[in-house]
Amino acid sequence: MDIRTRAVHVVNDPMETGSWPLSVPIVQSSAFAFESADALADAMAGPDGRYVYTRRGNPTVRALEHTLAGLEGAASAIAFASGMGAISGVLLALLKPGDHVLAQRCLYGGTFAVLADLAERFGIEVDYLQGDDVREFETLVRPTTRLLHLETIANPTGQVPDLPALLVAARQRDVLSVVDNSLASPVLCRPVEHGADVVVHSTTKYLAGHSDVLGGAAVFADSGLRDRVWPRTVELGASADPFAAWLTLRGLPTLPLRMRQHCANAEVLANRLAGHPAVAAVRWPWLTSHPAHDVARKLLTGGGGLLSFELDGGRAAGRAFIEKVRLARLALSLGGVETLVAHPASTSHRELGESALAAAGIGAGTVRMSVGIEHADDLWEDIEQALRAI
Repeated sequence: MDIRTRAVHVVNDPMETGSWPLSVPIVQSSAFAFESADALADAMAGPDGRYVYTRRGNPTVRALEHTLAGLEGAASAIAFASGMGAISGVLLALLKPGDHVLAQRCLYGGTFAVLADLAERFGIEVDYLQGDDVREFETLVRPTTRLLHLETIANPTGQVPDLPALLVAARQRDVLSVVDNSLASPVLCRPVEHGADVVVHSTTKYLAGHSDVLGGAAVFADSGLRDRVWPRTVELGASADPFAAWLTLRGLPTLPLRMRQHCANAEVLANRLAGHPAVAAVRWPWLTSHPAHDVARKLLTGGGGLLSFELDGGRAAGRAFIEKVRLARLALSLGGVETLVAHPASTSHRELGESALAAAGIGAGTVRMSVGIEHADDLWEDIEQALRAI
């Protein structure tokens, strides 16, 4: 089925009466009772058994997991309490001291911080690659390389790696691949179809889409890999809350509609910003001037709702701009229906030093804009008045 159909028809089990509720019920219970000791013991065996304790599984959470697996074209999924819970859970489950990781250079700051911590405290070696040339992977890969970590669309530079080539190369070397698909969503790209082993999401962003959920997910091409990760994530305790899972399910049916509008608005703003004298550079992957334009056009069905631009005045200009906008809101998240702005160098990527920021393509005057679904002309008027004010 088309993604627009699958998003509407979320996974929903029938009730004992034989009928189906149109909305997935919220099972807001921390634990589940049994009539026999053997049944309770059997339920503890794995992720697909009867419900025992919501940290191990819950009907509402499982409905979200099955739905996300279907949207990504994957076998199974684990829902988490946050996107960083998903990233941390997967990395901690799949890596051990002495392992080597290859990661995309322009990573989300939180992911960069986790990898740096694993390197410092657990002896896991990390090398970074640009992601646009499979030959770079072939040069850096080692016998101890266990994992390749990529982002479909990098935050905030809009870099798009050559997923098809890199994922095939990783599989040929028996290197597990993890792709953060938060900024693309399964509407714009499904990395499993290109060979990804694990796809992670901050469901807080486009999947839920209304700035009222904190959540994450890891989606697995093979359920055997999910079974390896699941025990570690249960121990980590970053399990999804049933109400947050329900809110995410409530947002999913409109995901394709919202993504279409996010992309359309971002295209209008990116092109207008590119022609403004106060703007030094614009980064949106479907712009012909973007370094990843050719890959993005082949891989993605839309340019995404996140763009960034560099102001001539550096850090002072970037910080001034985000305080001068009136319609766009100054907030740290992205992917909601409203437009948000932020200054990455002092917020989302503050873990990176000056050299790491430069290597990731983030300037001192970079402004990140999560473009909402408002009317594009209203957004542009707000941007123009802020640019005039600074």
